[in-house]
This record gives sequence, C-alpha cells and structure tokens, in this order.
Amino acid sequence: AVGKPIQYDGHSFFRHAHLRFEQEEGQRLFRDDVNRLFSRNGLAYELVDNGQVRRMDPAPQATMIRAALFRTGDLDLDALLETARTKFFDPDERIRLESLEKLWDAWERLKTLEHIDKRRGSQMLLDKAAPHPQFRAELENEAMALTRIGNDFRIRHSETTKAPIQTREQIDYLFHRLFSLIHLLLRATGRVA
Repeated sequence: AVGKPIQYDGHSFFRHAHLRFEQEEGQRLFRDDVNRLFSRNGLAYELVDNGQVRRMDPAPQATMIRAALFRTGDLDLDALLETARTKFFDPDERIRLESLEKLWDAWERLKTLEHIDKRRGSQMLLDKAAPHPQFRAELENEAMALTRIGNDFRIRHSETTKAPIQTREQIDYLFHRLFSLIHLLLRATGRVA
C-alpha cells in the first residue's frame, strides 16, 4: 500500500487535489527511508525489493552462504541446508537459532550420504575432502568437535542439562563454523555449485 502521491488534477469547488499513486517510485522512496533509519541506528538490517526485512551479515562468509547452490543428490538434505541458510539471515533471533537446528540436522544427514553407517560415511567424506593426512586429521577433529557441540548444547536436544546458545554472536560463530565445514565437504564431493 506504499505509493508516491502525484497530483494530476484539482477540484476547484471542494478545493482538494486529485491524486494518483506511483507504487514503484513510492516503494523505492520508502525503502530508502527505512534503510537510512536502519543505518543511522547501527542496525544490520535492510528492507529489500520484495518488502521483507533481511539481516545483513557483514562477515566474509555471508557471500559463500548466500551463493551456495546445494545439489547433494538428496532432496531432504538440500531442503535442510536451504532452510538453515534462509533462517540464518532472518532478523528474528529465535528464527536464527532455528537455523542452527536445521544446519545440525543437515550435518547429521550429510554423514550418511557416502555410507548408511554415520561413522563410516563421515570417514569417507573426510578422506575425499582432505587426502593429506595432516589436514585430514584436523578436519576429523573439527567434525568430532562440531558433533559434540550439537549434542551438548541446546541445538539438537532440549534436555534441561543442555547448555543454551545465548547471544547473536554465538549463533553467528557456530553457524559459520559448521557451514564452512559442510561447504568444504560438499565441494570436495561435487555436491555444491
């Protein structure tokens, strides 16, 4: 319902103007005003052309996250990764926290792409991603650490003993960390564009 009012005629007896509304120009002006307010107040959000407010991620990984096209050969995994990515850029922190849940679900599913046994499937993925033994060992340590984080924090499980993720920065850190590993493994196995 946003449009720029343009007077095209006047009514002399009732002394009022007749207006038409340029929707595209009005929306552009409104978007500029809203984005100026976000910027002035140091908020990392922007109003985009489709009318949605999108969280801007200044980190360099944002480009990789936004550009990734998932073609894993597993439609459910592709959907989990796409949902995680979409939710990560949402301004609502609760929805962004859901992005971690979806990404960790994707991580667990990814482990079974090469082999139905998760442990063996993980080993096969890591072997393909890092043929050099030293780097392979580091990737395995990272994979185990991220699996442990998903199990120990309130990401995949909701027991009262699980530690909560409490800040936006923690969400960003964990999302970037796991997304980077998943992206590396998918690229090494030809499953992401």
